[in-house]
Amino acid sequence: MSHFTILNLPTFSDARGSLTVLEKSLPFPVVRTYWIYGADGQTRGGHRHTSTRQALIALHGNIAIYMNDGISEETITLNSPAQCLLVEPKDWHTMTFGENSVLFVMASHVYDRSEYIDTPYELSSK
Repeated sequence: MSHFTILNLPTFSDARGSLTVLEKSLPFPVVRTYWIYGADGQTRGGHRHTSTRQALIALHGNIAIYMNDGISEETITLNSPAQCLLVEPKDWHTMTFGENSVLFVMASHVYDRSEYIDTPYELSSK
């Protein structure tokens, strides 16, 4: 059981393939979306936010998400487009990308570099 919130999105599968639905699944309105790809073996992120909430989905491949909220720390592997990891503003996070991975991110606020907190929590081992 994870200390962090992982949503199992409604998915419908048959011989034609799978369809995953995000409708009404997130606890915040999505204002910004982006995706990260071509980052094989790279680690990105390394921050938390003052206000922004995010939802992360690995559309393809494996992505190891290191999470630390100042109380708990955990590495969560996203490897299914039917799973969605919620990243709260307090969550320090890094994302390490496996080969050919694609990470889809939905955010509650527009990009504002001034709301990023680049200092990790002291208990962090990373």
